[in-house]
Formats: sequence, C-alpha cells, structure tokens
Amino acid sequence: MSHPRHRIARALAESDGSVSGPTLAEALSVSRTAVWKQIEGLREEGFEIESDESGYRLVAVPERGSTALSLGLDAPFEIEYHEAIDSTNRRARELAEDGATDTVVVANAQTAGRGRLNRSWESPPGGVYVSILSRPDRPPAEAPLYTLAGAVATTRAVRETGLDARIKWPNDVLLVADDTESKIAGILTEMQGETDRIAWLTVGIGVNMDDPGIEGATGLRAELDEHVSLRAFVQRLLESFEALREQDPESILASWREVAATLGQRVRVETPDGVVVGRAVDVEPPGALVVETNDETVSLHAGDCEHLRCAQLH
Repeated sequence: MSHPRHRIARALAESDGSVSGPTLAEALSVSRTAVWKQIEGLREEGFEIESDESGYRLVAVPERGSTALSLGLDAPFEIEYHEAIDSTNRRARELAEDGATDTVVVANAQTAGRGRLNRSWESPPGGVYVSILSRPDRPPAEAPLYTLAGAVATTRAVRETGLDARIKWPNDVLLVADDTESKIAGILTEMQGETDRIAWLTVGIGVNMDDPGIEGATGLRAELDEHVSLRAFVQRLLESFEALREQDPESILASWREVAATLGQRVRVETPDGVVVGRAVDVEPPGALVVETNDETVSLHAGDCEHLRCAQLH
C-alpha cells in the first residue's frame, strides 16, 4: 500500500478517532491540500469519511476497489481493480509482459471470461473474478501446483462462510449438500517459461456470488441467508494462496487432499488419449490424479473429470 491514498486509508483505519490534516500531511510528507485531494478520492471510491475541526474519521469501507481490497490485506500483493474488464487473465498477462509481479487483477464483471480448453466462463456483475500474477522460482513442470493452491485457497475462503466446499480435480470448487454437488468456482492457470524455470504465471479464479442460473452450478450468496463480505472473502482467498505458494509440493498436495471431493470417488475422466473409468485414489506431484481401473493404476495429468456417484464425506 505505497500509494498516498492507500497510506491515508490505512492511517485512518488504524486510528480510534479522528486524524488531523496536518498529522496526515506530515506522515506522508505532502501538503494539506494533497491530503484533502486524496480524501476526496477515497470518498469517490466509496469510503465513508467524516470530517470536522478535529480532522478526518473513517466510518465505513466499501466492498470493492483497489484501496478497499488492499486495506488490511496480509499478503504482498498490489491490487488492480476494474468494475468491468474483458478478462482478468488477459490483463494479468499484459502486466506480466510489462515486468510486473505479485499483482492481482480483480473485476466485478468480465465480458470475455474463459475457462479450461478455451471454454466461455459466465462472468456477470457481482461475482469474484481474480487473476494472481507471480514469478515463482520453480520449473514449468510444477505449474499445476498453482492450480491446486488456487483451488485450496478458494475452498478455504468459501468454508469460512460455513459452507461445505470441496475440490473436484483438476480445477473446480464444489458445494456438497444433500447428496448433490454444485459448482461454485473454477481455476485457470496460464504460464510462460523456459526449459528450467517459470518466467511468469497467472492463476485465474472465478467465483459465483449469485446463482448463475446454470444447471449444476450455484452461488455463494444464493446458499447463505446472511450477508457475505466480498472484501473479506477476496482477502482471505489471497492470504491463503500466499501461504500455500511458499510451501513445498508435498505440503500443497496434502492441503489439497484434505478438501478433495474427488478422492474416493468412482470417476470418468476424458483425457487426450481416451476415457479412463475407475476409482480416484490419490493425487501425486505435480497434481496428477491417480486412478485405479479394473486393469491398472494410471496417473492422469490432464482431463475432464466426472464424479459417477456422490462425494464421499471424509
């Protein structure tokens, strides 16, 4: 939060009362006029700030916006927020080409959201559409670990609302209730790299907040009677992802196994080499699904997975 506006927001948030203009000006090494302009900018972003002769007092923080999402975030990410964008992943790739890292593109809506295999991803206003750009010091073969980490982070954020979220391999987050599974989120990882290292990597995460009206899918707000803080949800997701991405591969896999819906299931997986039917028994580095068929045990690195019976509760 190096931007002056972000620093003013943080100073107000950390104060129990009002903070005077001169105090803010001195702390930021700017003029009182500059402070006033930044305060007005915060108000335009949706911050509710009271002012009187004693100074400025923060009353309420909006749910959206780069400053709001950065305020109180315990992770080293720069936030770029858009009310609407064609694709957060496309924008993250653009930032990567400009040399950026540890930047998160967040949007309220996407007009050209994409999923795996270039499928369209419905991205209406009011959802959570996030792309996390990083430059991990790992070989390209380990890129699938970031899809797993994104899925675990999303699942944990959903679970904090009280819902039973599980992961379907390779990249879907489901809500499991009353013997049914409903998709609530999906993850798409893209990367550019050389033979021995990743140059940059983006993890795109789309979460349905409202019911998308698609069979087999649901939304977070549709499942809860109480208000869901979008700001808190995004922050918990990013903080969890930050913790996971620093872990070794086996630790990431262990976290994935803890919240997997697929393991123990009888599955049908469409792969580039054909269809595999069997029981999903494990996930192994760097994210391959291990399936026991009637004839053999196979490791699947890519494919569309269908659960042939309801998730077993672990």
